[in-house]
Amino acid sequence: MSLPLSDVRIVAIEQYGAGPYGSMHLADLGADIIKIEQPPLGDVGRYVPPYREGTDSLFFESLNRNKRSVSLDIAHPLGRGVLEDLVARSDAVFYNLRGDVPAKLGLRYADLKGVNPRVVCCSLSGYGTTGPRAAEPGFDYMVQGLAGWMSVTGEPDGPPTKTGMSAVDFATGLAAALSLMIGVHAARRDGVGGDADVALLDTAVSMLNYLATWTLTRGHRPDRIPRSGHPTIVPFGNFPTGDGWIVAGGSKEKFWVRMTAAMERPDLAADPRFATFDDRLRHRDELVAILDGEFARRTTAEWLALLTRHGVPCAPVNDVTAALADPQVTARDLVFHTPHPTFGTVGQVASPVRFGAAPPRRERGPALGEHTREVLVDLLGYTDDHISDLVRAGAIPTEGQP
Repeated sequence: MSLPLSDVRIVAIEQYGAGPYGSMHLADLGADIIKIEQPPLGDVGRYVPPYREGTDSLFFESLNRNKRSVSLDIAHPLGRGVLEDLVARSDAVFYNLRGDVPAKLGLRYADLKGVNPRVVCCSLSGYGTTGPRAAEPGFDYMVQGLAGWMSVTGEPDGPPTKTGMSAVDFATGLAAALSLMIGVHAARRDGVGGDADVALLDTAVSMLNYLATWTLTRGHRPDRIPRSGHPTIVPFGNFPTGDGWIVAGGSKEKFWVRMTAAMERPDLAADPRFATFDDRLRHRDELVAILDGEFARRTTAEWLALLTRHGVPCAPVNDVTAALADPQVTARDLVFHTPHPTFGTVGQVASPVRFGAAPPRRERGPALGEHTREVLVDLLGYTDDHISDLVRAGAIPTEGQP
């Protein structure tokens, strides 16, 4: 069975996190991702500690499986020629560069449509290619601050807090992959490509979602809620048990009633202070204090069994090791291992993007420049003399060198 994107080829001028994360999900589903790496160092992600060996790292491996690496100086005139030959044979060019850089490097649709009028040029940047911040470097950390995320994360008396993972990077990578594939679909239908302009800030602001709607419509001022509580639904958050923590909640009225039944506290469901969503929100502190006392009476495992039996949404607060070993994670085939020449065996987590019955590709990330000759010869049809000219000019490194 062929993978759903096996007929898609993308030239990826990408590095570090957000861009490689987005293209990796397409590679998993069969897209030919030709990763262009600037010699001599390539993707900066290759050098991220703590688990680094030479020009490879586990950070890089986690973001670049199933791709082909080509070492190419696209700013060199001859390197530009190679890039354009690749563009002519590809569906899209994808890059995560500062917002003003694509124009300087000639990577927009206006710059490349003469080479391939159907090409889709997808830009992923911190702040987009327009606006007063377009020329600024933008990273997940900065954008979480700018977009208001830190103001609503953490404990009320603590400092502004970043989410534990690079959520903006990863969400923007997925948004870029979606935008790119929408562009490819439209180009195949209409015969004309175009530009996709995706930004970390755009993604982060869009994910404010209902908080933004409340703020814009009713002047709402979001607060940080103790122990990761929901801003309006009570109870919904973390509760200390007799031996740890549990996440539990009554996101629907029926779940609240079921929770009181599991606790053998029907009086709570009948209490007028806690009768409705609005009532429980008004009396949040009183209710949480009562529930704290109830949850402290049993262990996390006991509560999970009891609440699950009553149909109440709940989960343990796992560390990463426990999360990766969860039976549901195993059943969903979310953890896999690939052989690697440097690291031996690399464990990774699978993409959540799925379609069809064909299993996704699961090949290690490429060595720096590993596929340069393969791409130049097999895809572009370059001769040995042509490749030697590129090496002598400095457009590509000498074979065997990064």
